[in-house]
Amino acid sequence: MTGHPENGTSPVGASSGGTVRPDEFVELTSPFRAELLAHCYQMTGSVHDSEDLLQETMLRAWRAFGSFEQRAGMRTWLYRIATNVCLNALTRGPQRRMLPAGLGAAASDSGGPLQLAGPEVAWLEPIPDRMIAGRGDPAELVLARESIRLAFIASLQYLSPRQRAILLLRDVVDWTAREVAELLGTSVPAVNAALLRARRAIAAVRGGESGLDDPDDPATLALLDRYVAAFEHADMAALAELLRSDAEVQMPPYSTWFRGREPIVRFFAARVTAPGQVRIVRTRANGQPALAIYLGTASGGYAPNSVHLISSASGQITTIVAFVRPAFLGPFLPLAGPPATGTSANPL
Repeated sequence: MTGHPENGTSPVGASSGGTVRPDEFVELTSPFRAELLAHCYQMTGSVHDSEDLLQETMLRAWRAFGSFEQRAGMRTWLYRIATNVCLNALTRGPQRRMLPAGLGAAASDSGGPLQLAGPEVAWLEPIPDRMIAGRGDPAELVLARESIRLAFIASLQYLSPRQRAILLLRDVVDWTAREVAELLGTSVPAVNAALLRARRAIAAVRGGESGLDDPDDPATLALLDRYVAAFEHADMAALAELLRSDAEVQMPPYSTWFRGREPIVRFFAARVTAPGQVRIVRTRANGQPALAIYLGTASGGYAPNSVHLISSASGQITTIVAFVRPAFLGPFLPLAGPPATGTSANPL
């Protein structure tokens, strides 16, 4: 009797990886771990879930290794397992992870209390670049970076899990329609039709993102430097100059969000009142520069507060997503930054 490794079942006698030794299995599969983690993250929108799903993928691969057919290719075989693992997980857990702008209208009063969303809301999470850093030629690296951008991950949440898998396998992993059809147990025409619908849905969701600046362009990095300086010097007039008139700020896990230069500046001005109150450490997340924000504490130290991912267009900031929660910050720590004395609850 032969098992089907793509479904996570083990062939008889392969419960311990067949004849391959553990160190051999690690050596064979380790070149694919970063991209498989990225695939699990793209499927789920959760860095924490994706780590668990990668481990489950590797466990299933180890157990089923005795039935692995070399002609299929290690990478393809592992992607088959990982995709099925993710699809199974999405039937049990959240099928869609949110950002605040997807929950309702922007708040009209930036001076009012923030609304903390309930446990029923599953939030999109940022992922540190170091966890998904891979190798490849420049063209492949650009594609990989674009496929992990926060805006793209957010748009995937509007697709069903199967549509998500089809879009990622066809457009990111570069599978053929026949390969995807075989994995999902459907026909090539059905895959092509689902892919067309998925592409249209993504285009509709991301319609307002055309013309975004390259996050690694020197001018964009200079804009980020000015953003850092504005906060560290409590210079809200400088911050206002950086924002587009219709800029947005979102702060998971708070459902409250703001649109417009004036409301955003008022919100931050009420919280950053003196130079030195904020310290910022540069990092990277979702294929772009990111900022780890530390706030001063009563004891004189600095506490990790949030991770900011910033998008800009034509040299002005369009979106600030400030992830404010210990669970969001965990994968980014420790950073070479100010000494931490706790976790600040005051969102920035």
